Amino acid sequence: MTFWEHLDELRRRIWYVLLAAVVAAVACFCFKEQLFAVVMRPKPDWLRLVNVELTQQFLTHMRVALWAGLIVVSPYIIYQAFAFVAPGLYAAERRLAVRGVGCGYLLFLAGVALNYFVVFPFTVRFLGGYQVSADVENTITLSSYISVLGVMSLVMGVVFELPVLCWLLAKMGVLKADFMKRYRRHAIVVIVILGAIITPTGDPFTLSLVAVPIYLLWELSILIVKHVER
Repeated sequence: MTFWEHLDELRRRIWYVLLAAVVAAVACFCFKEQLFAVVMRPKPDWLRLVNVELTQQFLTHMRVALWAGLIVVSPYIIYQAFAFVAPGLYAAERRLAVRGVGCGYLLFLAGVALNYFVVFPFTVRFLGGYQVSADVENTITLSSYISVLGVMSLVMGVVFELPVLCWLLAKMGVLKADFMKRYRRHAIVVIVILGAIITPTGDPFTLSLVAVPIYLLWELSILIVKHVER
C-alpha cells in the first residue's frame, strides 16, 4: 500500500471507531437509571450528593454515557488499532503484540475493578464524612463524586500496567531482574507512598488494599523479566 492508501485505511478505521463509540454512548445515555445505578453503587447510603448548577446533571449524564460507551467498545477499538498495524508486523511480532495488548487490557480492567469495588468505597466513606470542625458541614457535589471516581479508576488502571511496562523494557534490554531485586526495598517505599496518594484516608487497612496488590505486581514483574532474560 502507498502512503495515501495507508492514510485512507487509517481514516476508515477511525470512522468505524467513532461510529461505534457514538452508538454505544447513545445506548448508555438511554439507559440512564441502569448506568447511574452502577456509578452510584460505591456511594454509602448516608452520603447525599447535590447539584448546584442548572446544566450540570445533564452534562454529567452525557459525560458518563460517553465514558461508558468508550468502555463498552474498547475491545473493538483495540481490534481496529491492531488490524491497522498487524500487516506491517512479522508473525512473531504479531504474537508478542497480541500478548502485550491482551495482558495490558486485562490488567487495566483489574485495576479499575479493584478501585470500584474496594478502594473507592473506602475513600468516599472517609472523605465524605471527614470534617475539620463540627461547624463545617460537607456538601458533596455530583460532579466532584464523578470526577474522583473517574480519576481514581484511571490511576489504578494505569498502575496495574506495571508488568506490561517491565516486560517491554526487558524486551528492549533496558530492565534486568537483578536490578529490580536489588532495589526491592526502594520499590516498597515508592509503592507505599503511591498507595497513600491514591487513598488519602490515613487508614492502614485501606492503604494495604492498594499497596499489597501493587507490590505483588512488582514481584510478578520480576518473574516476567527473568523469563524474558532466559
